[in-house]
Amino acid sequence: MKTKKTIDAIFDATATGQKPLFIFELANNHMGDVDHGLRIIREIGKVAKKYPFTYAFKFQFRDIDTFIHPHYKGSTDHKYVKRFTQTRLNESHIRRLKRELDRFGFISVATPFDEPSVDLLEKLGIDIIKIASCSFGDWPLLERIVKTKKCIIASVAGSDLSVIDSVVSFFRNRGKKFALLHCVGEYPTRADHLEINQIELLKTRYGSVPVGFSTHEEPDNYVSIGLALAKGARIFEKHVAVKTDTYDINAYSATPEQVDHWLSSAQLAHEMCGVKNKRAEFSEKEMMDLRQFKRGVYVKRSVKKGEKLGIQDFYYAFPNATGQLVANDVSKYINYTTKSAISKDGPVIKGALTIEDTREKIYAIVKSVHALLIKSGIAVPTSVNMEISHHYGLSKFYSYGMCMFTIVNRGYCKKLLVMLPGQCHPTQYHKKKEETFNILYGTFVVTLNGKKQMCNPGDVVVVERGVRHIFATKTGGVLEEISSTHYLNDSFYSDPAISRNPNRKTFITHWTI
Repeated sequence: MKTKKTIDAIFDATATGQKPLFIFELANNHMGDVDHGLRIIREIGKVAKKYPFTYAFKFQFRDIDTFIHPHYKGSTDHKYVKRFTQTRLNESHIRRLKRELDRFGFISVATPFDEPSVDLLEKLGIDIIKIASCSFGDWPLLERIVKTKKCIIASVAGSDLSVIDSVVSFFRNRGKKFALLHCVGEYPTRADHLEINQIELLKTRYGSVPVGFSTHEEPDNYVSIGLALAKGARIFEKHVAVKTDTYDINAYSATPEQVDHWLSSAQLAHEMCGVKNKRAEFSEKEMMDLRQFKRGVYVKRSVKKGEKLGIQDFYYAFPNATGQLVANDVSKYINYTTKSAISKDGPVIKGALTIEDTREKIYAIVKSVHALLIKSGIAVPTSVNMEISHHYGLSKFYSYGMCMFTIVNRGYCKKLLVMLPGQCHPTQYHKKKEETFNILYGTFVVTLNGKKQMCNPGDVVVVERGVRHIFATKTGGVLEEISSTHYLNDSFYSDPAISRNPNRKTFITHWTI
């Protein structure tokens, strides 16, 4: 059933659950016979009920008295002058047809080809205005249309990008809700002329505008609807007709039977395409089928109950057991503590572990360091890794910790050290490396072999080999370290508890926010 909310959702390009809209184009296929028009609506309506989409029926309005040039009135030589004149309906006939649309719950759409027809559709309470491709860029008509409060669907066949850009800008500047339909104005359109990739072009170029497909291909072409849906079209328009002993149909209008096949193909394609604008949910079967091929996590050595494990303690092999950690579960940001002993080469069962995921804590540290660097005005190369030292664990990082960026480490070494407000880097010394620190930002208390000194930006501190040193800051700050080559295992801490902690550092490869 149509509602204002349903109509508004059609024009929301970000909507995720909106059903596609199918517009059945009545055009002149009522043949000027209101009873035949009612029959078309009813027979198409019965077919449409079988499928879970949103539907509309569309009229074409021409004010024949003003639309046709006086010299051509009554002419039977001009094909379309003759057709438009002979299939003319009066207002009471149109009202009968619209009541039938309302009875079926169809949204009503009308294409006005002149300004008086816009007056008529307003008078009749038509829900949506459709702009035909031949009227796209008809500025006098567009000026009248945008004065209405109606939403707009516009076909763009035969219009180059500069014209489409202008019309889109025109609608946007007037706050109109509108959609664009890719269309090929050949009647019927050969399959190799459908240019369905144009749907992607329109979606990319006018990202906030819903895009659809107005189709004139041969009615028994059921492939194009699936392709258009897969390209992201959300609105579809097709000419419909009913063949009788009295009335024949043209080569691009679909019968109820063909509409049935068309909608069936659309439903299958819609189901195959799945959700939009978000990641699809995974079925239980899919996850089980994938898990059976994943490598299980096994321990390299025998471990005791209460031991902390990290990725250095694991290896990965096929197959995996029920409840076992798999390689996909393992991360350098996760800490594992055993609830029971595990023998060498034994599987690591998830339920036998206490698991602490530190991702959010690490990300919070990265954000804090990034903010301090922005505030300091100091640029750090994005290509270098970030080393987070949390000597007594992440829970105490904001009291005891530091973040380090190694810019170069050759015969000489340059690092940038970042400390957050209130942090202290505990006592350490080096046997091989000699360091010089330049205070770039913030204030520090530097302790060398027990002697404290206050350091401000611009101060330089030399730390010779074997000198025990401590850095602390209340303000937070940045130090530049220039030293001889840095060697692994050349940092010695006075507190043996730090050295016993094998997980006291976290390395971030892409540290920028």
